[in-house]
Amino acid sequence: MNLSTIDILIILAYLVVIIGLGFWISKKASKNIQSYFLGDNNIKWYWLGFSNSSGMFDVSGTAFYVALLFIYGFKAAWLPWLWPIWNQIFVMVFLAIWIRRSNAMTGADWIIKRFGDDKGGRLAHMIVVIFAVISVIGFIGYVFVGIGKFAANILPWDLSNAVLTNQQTYALIVVALTTLYTVKGGMYSVVATEVLQYGILVVSCILVVTYAVKGVDYNTLHQHLPQGWASFWPQWKLDINWGNTFPQANQKIAEDGFVWFGALMMMMIGKGIFASLAGPVPGFDMQRILSAKKPAEAAMLSGFTNLVLYIPLFMMVSALTLIGFTYFMPVLQAQERPDFEVILSQVVSNYLPAGIRGVVLAGLLASFMSAFSAFVNAAPAYLVNDFYKKYFKPNESPRHYVKCSYLTSVAIIAIGCFFGLFASSLSSLTLWITSALYGGYAAANVLKWVWWRFNGYGYFAGMLAGLISATFVPSCMEWLSAAYFTSYASLFGSGIGTLISFFVILILSISASVIGCLLTPPPDKQILETFYSNTKPWGFWKPVLKWVQQVNPAFEPNRQFKWDMLNVVIGICWQMSMVIMPVFFVFGYISSGFTAMAIWISCMVVLKFTWYDRLKITAA
Repeated sequence: MNLSTIDILIILAYLVVIIGLGFWISKKASKNIQSYFLGDNNIKWYWLGFSNSSGMFDVSGTAFYVALLFIYGFKAAWLPWLWPIWNQIFVMVFLAIWIRRSNAMTGADWIIKRFGDDKGGRLAHMIVVIFAVISVIGFIGYVFVGIGKFAANILPWDLSNAVLTNQQTYALIVVALTTLYTVKGGMYSVVATEVLQYGILVVSCILVVTYAVKGVDYNTLHQHLPQGWASFWPQWKLDINWGNTFPQANQKIAEDGFVWFGALMMMMIGKGIFASLAGPVPGFDMQRILSAKKPAEAAMLSGFTNLVLYIPLFMMVSALTLIGFTYFMPVLQAQERPDFEVILSQVVSNYLPAGIRGVVLAGLLASFMSAFSAFVNAAPAYLVNDFYKKYFKPNESPRHYVKCSYLTSVAIIAIGCFFGLFASSLSSLTLWITSALYGGYAAANVLKWVWWRFNGYGYFAGMLAGLISATFVPSCMEWLSAAYFTSYASLFGSGIGTLISFFVILILSISASVIGCLLTPPPDKQILETFYSNTKPWGFWKPVLKWVQQVNPAFEPNRQFKWDMLNVVIGICWQMSMVIMPVFFVFGYISSGFTAMAIWISCMVVLKFTWYDRLKITAA
C-alpha cells in the first residue's frame, strides 16, 4: 500500500504529540512508586474510566472481533463471552468496591491484607506476583502479534531481515516507540495519553462508519448475506451456512468447533460466572481500581468503562466488517485458506480513502499503544513493590524504586516481545489466555472472597496447581483426542475444547485449594476480623461476623447479595445491548437497532435506582 502524504503526516503528528505528552506528564510520576503506579490516588474517576476503556480497545481484539463478525454474523456478539467481557459488570456492581477498600497498591499487596504476612500469606503473595508477571507477558505477546500483523499489512515497506520477519520488525518498532513514554511516566503518562488516544479512536470510529454506510444498498446487502447470518438469538446448533458461495467460511466454523452453539453458550456462562467472581486478574484493570480515590469512585469508573467502550468499539468493528463484505469478499473467496484475522488491516489499507485512512491508522495505532502501555504499567508494580521492596530492599529512597521500575518495565517488555515472536496466531494466544490461564486463576480467587476458612496455603496450592495445569492440560487433551478419541479430535482442538480445558483446570485447582486449606491452620483471627470489617464481602463469613460483632455490636454485615445479583443480570443485558446495537444500525437492521437502544436506555434507568443511587450504602 502506498500511503498518501496526508496519511503519513497524520500518523507522524500523532506519534509526536503522544510521545511528547507522555514525557511532559512524566515529571509528576518521578516522586515515588505511589505516584508512579497509582497516580497518588488523585486521578478523577472518569479519566480512569476513559483510560481503562482505551486500554481494552486494542488492535488485536478489534481484528479478532472483525473476523468473528464476518464469519458468524450477529451471533458473534455472544462470542466475547469467551473472555467473558461481562466480568466488567461484576467489577462494576460490587468487586471494585471490595478491592478499593483495601488501600493496597497491587493485587499482591491486597493478598497480604486478606491472608496476613505469615508463611501462608507470603506463599499466596508470591504466587500472585508470579501469576501477574506471566499473565502480563502473555498479554504483551498477544498485542505484539496483533500490531505486527496489522502494521505489516498496511505499511508498504518490507522490513524483513535475516533474523526477523516483516511483522516482527514492525512490532518491535512500534513497541519501542510506546516504551519511550510508558516507562518514563508511569500511571500519569499512561492515563493522560490513553485519554487522548480514546478521543482519536472515537473520531476514527465515526469516520469509518460514515464512509462504510455511504451509498450502501441495504436491500441488496441483506439478500446476499448467508443463511442465518443476520439471526441474533443463539440456538442449540449454529444455523449459519455460507453454502457454495464461500465454503472456506464453513470450514473455519467447523475448525473453531462452534457448530454446537448451545453447548458453547452453556459452557461460556459456567466459565464466566467463575471467572467473573474471581475478580480482575492482577493487571491494568486492577491498577485502575486501586488508583481510584475511594471505593464508590472505583465502582463508577468500572461502570463508565462499559459505557464509553462498547458502542464505539463495535461501531468500528461492524463498519470495517461491512466494508470487508462490500469490497474484500472476492479476494477472500479466491483464497484456499483465507486468514480472517487480516480483514481489518486489508480493509484499512486498501479500501479507505486518503485522510480517513490516516486518521483510522492513527486510531488503531493508538489502540495498540494504549493497550500495551496499560499492561506494561501493571507488571513492574508487582515485581518492584511486592518482590524487590518487600523482600530485599525495604528502606531505599523513593527515587530508587522508581528507577527500578524503569529497568523492570524494559525487562518485562523484552520478555513479552520474545514470547510474541513464537506465538502462532491471535486465536491461539486468545484461547490460551482466556481458558487455560484463567482456569488456573479462577478457583482460588473465588474462594478468597466467599469462604472465611480459606487460607494462604490453600490459595498458594490452588494457584500453583492452576498454573501447572495450564501448561499441560491443553496439550494432554490434544494427545488424548489424537490417541484415543479420534472421532472427537476436531472438537477437542476447537474453541469448545479450550473451554473443556478451563473446567478441567478449574477442578484441579479447586481440589488443590480445598486440600491445601484443610490440611493447614485457618488464617489468623485478627487478620480475618480486620479484612472482613474493612472489605465487607458477602459469602460464608458467619464465624468472623460473630467475632467482629463481639468487638463492635453495631457492625452490619453485607446484605446486598440479592441486589448485587439483580444488578449483575441487568448490567449484562445493558452491556449486551451496547455490543449489538451499533452492529444492527451499521448493517441496516434499523428496527432491531432501536429495540436494542430501548433495552440499553431501560437498563440504564433501572441501574440508576438499583445500583448508582445505592452506592452511598454499598460503598460506605
